[in-house]
Amino acid sequence: MIKIYGLKNCDTCRKAMKWLENEKIDYLFHDFRKNELSGDTIINWIEKVSSEQLLNRRGTTWRNLSENEKGLVVSDRIVDLLIKYPSLIKRPVFIFEKNILVGFKEDTQNILKNFRRIV
Repeated sequence: MIKIYGLKNCDTCRKAMKWLENEKIDYLFHDFRKNELSGDTIINWIEKVSSEQLLNRRGTTWRNLSENEKGLVVSDRIVDLLIKYPSLIKRPVFIFEKNILVGFKEDTQNILKNFRRIV
């Protein structure tokens, strides 16, 4: 089963969940604003996809950060920053088997369709 991490009110997350339902792909949703992510989870994600791929620099949360906070993204303190501001995580994050996908573009959809065929 696929686990989706994101925010309930995120348009992209809602679009992804609707797409999964239309494709009849089972999933569990984890709202990381309601249920805080652990540092270990974030470290695991960064090890698999890199902090740059995981970081959402396009949202208002990023724009509202101080320059000091923005400087944390190039240090080992990025995990603390992502725990404090979960909306800085690019969404949605898909976890299945040992794979992780970030975002919801066409290539992500193709991978998810292929995963469904394997299961």
